[in-house]
Amino acid sequence: MVAGDGAAQEVCSRHDRSGRPGVAGTGAGAARYPRHRQRGPTGFRSTPVESRRTCPHPHDSLRAAWGKSLLFRASAKTVAVMALDGSLFLHLTEAFVHMHGYRPGPSEVRSWERSIPVLAAALNEAGLSDVEVMLEYGLPLNSKRADAVLAGVHPATGEPSYVVVELKQWSQALPHEDDPTLCHVDAYRDPVLNPVEQVRRYCDYLVNFNGAVAAHPERVSGVAYLHNATESGVSGLREIERDGHGLLFTEERRGAFLDHLRTRLSHRHPGARAADELCAGATVPSKQLMSVAAEEVRDRTQFVLLDEQQVAYRMVLNAVEKAKHADRKEVVVVTGGPGTGKSVIALQLLGELYRRGVPALHATGSQSFTKTMRKIAGARKREVQDLFKYFNSFMAAEKNSLGALICDEAHRIRETSANRYTRAEHRTGRAQIDELIDVAYVPVFFLDEHQVVRPGEMGTVADIKAAAAKRGIPCTVVPLDSQFRCGGSDAYVRWVVRLLGLEPGGPVVWEPDGRMRLLVADSPGEMEAFLEARRAERYGARMSAGYCWRWSPEPRPGEPLPADVVIGDWARPWNLRGDRSVSGAPPAALWATDPAGFGQVGCVYTAQGFEYDWSGVIIGPDLVWRGDRWITDRTASKDPVFRRSTPDADVDRLIRNTYKVLLTRGMVGTVVYSTDPETRGKLRELAGAVTRQAPSRG
Repeated sequence: MVAGDGAAQEVCSRHDRSGRPGVAGTGAGAARYPRHRQRGPTGFRSTPVESRRTCPHPHDSLRAAWGKSLLFRASAKTVAVMALDGSLFLHLTEAFVHMHGYRPGPSEVRSWERSIPVLAAALNEAGLSDVEVMLEYGLPLNSKRADAVLAGVHPATGEPSYVVVELKQWSQALPHEDDPTLCHVDAYRDPVLNPVEQVRRYCDYLVNFNGAVAAHPERVSGVAYLHNATESGVSGLREIERDGHGLLFTEERRGAFLDHLRTRLSHRHPGARAADELCAGATVPSKQLMSVAAEEVRDRTQFVLLDEQQVAYRMVLNAVEKAKHADRKEVVVVTGGPGTGKSVIALQLLGELYRRGVPALHATGSQSFTKTMRKIAGARKREVQDLFKYFNSFMAAEKNSLGALICDEAHRIRETSANRYTRAEHRTGRAQIDELIDVAYVPVFFLDEHQVVRPGEMGTVADIKAAAAKRGIPCTVVPLDSQFRCGGSDAYVRWVVRLLGLEPGGPVVWEPDGRMRLLVADSPGEMEAFLEARRAERYGARMSAGYCWRWSPEPRPGEPLPADVVIGDWARPWNLRGDRSVSGAPPAALWATDPAGFGQVGCVYTAQGFEYDWSGVIIGPDLVWRGDRWITDRTASKDPVFRRSTPDADVDRLIRNTYKVLLTRGMVGTVVYSTDPETRGKLRELAGAVTRQAPSRG
């Protein structure tokens, strides 16, 4: 049996059913919608139109169609009434807890209480009481949430129309002196994204990733409503307004705000059906990192950066410009868990730096990642491959010879670049981190401290800050929080971190959030069959495992791959170790990206840094659950990097980090299997799901 979240596809329900939603009008401007039965976007029956239950349980508002989620949905008039009696905020809080697993902070609740009633009042005053309001609308494949998305019918075209709204309580804000897409607000120490830029990017992202509007970008517009601000207090933010995806309004221009809403939303038609259509829109597959790497480097940007991603991007570019004009160095560290977009930002930076004529290189400590970048980005132009280096490439480099060095996967920085093949004149004992800082005016480090998986890896924020301080170089740290992998589910990543004891609190039962699927298999064969069925549906899939089985010698050409990972009567080879293809299997560096990689089991060193739709993970005997805790067994690990001198505490931490990496590779779902029965039982308990038969191979 496979245990998992029994609700892979759920209905995006609404709260307010007063009036008949989506009933087409007649004459000019009538809503142009195809007739369909009263069902939700996935075929599940929605709340009946005639129901008097105007405020169902808040969990209903979490229903999602493959990853679209929101905290609450109702007509503008219902939002206004519920805001007045306070019930709206109780619903939002309970829905937030259900979705994220923790209570919203006081500042979040205050922002709801102070901003949502203002928006609802504006809509009702504008005569738009039947417009559908979707609060805290989750962007697809991403954990970012728009404050509100208004759904209705365009008054001129009769087509669906959507307005993304970013609400701010700021009374004043000043544009950043070097970059008007950033701004300064008294409440924040560091620059934040200009709300005009923020809402514009939300609109662009929604168009890029929601099938309901992908072919109709004109249906989406965006506004930033600073309802406590005066014109004089924020007028400088408006200089980056350039299209309907990002307009700014203040309380002083409330009349203009109402007029603008009337140009986008009709007062004659309810917005329920437009909201249904948006919720039902197919999630456009994410433009995966590897397939667009060449465009990221050579041409225009393909990914839309959001919030702190864009802040990190701009901070690096601003640092490079300052270094160029002031002849001074600066170190930038960008931190974030798996799937927060570190590698996307790194590639976009490299492309933009080259477009600006800034000498820059990309470097990692991962052979698989670097080789894949070289192959894809340099497919048509061989010289592009030379942009991608390794951390140990700079032992003899001249100081400040680069404008910028983009260090991705920086948690894999080693103590020293020297190894047994290093020339004697380069064996200086110099720290690798010093080499990386010295070579560029602006070295940039992208890292996740929970992805350190080998002894001797020392790419931590503290290490980098100490190395910079030793040289008197300023160091800026930019954290990334939002999820773009794991279906955009930050709840799933937190579940993994707590499962493995990498953060306090202990394991918790997984609550399906409509973004990421979690399944537990009873056997590796069952796991493989399930993944094969997903591949038949045109999803990508890979199997990976803890380092608990030895590698066999590489076979000769024409010979079958040896069975390395043996569990009962199920056996599969490890991924290849070399640089050549053998018996149809791809070389190690391409295991994660070549479709032929599915036939082999990957290890952490080939999986790290990559993503695929479905991830099958085998937890080996090196990590087992006993009683009320995890026990690591270093004798079960076959990883040669663990020496006798490696302390038990380090082995424990690195094994847990290994499984954190493996469990966070999937973008749609994860299937996990443990070789240990007690551990398997605990995982099934924590998956917190209904059991069901695994799909057949067909």
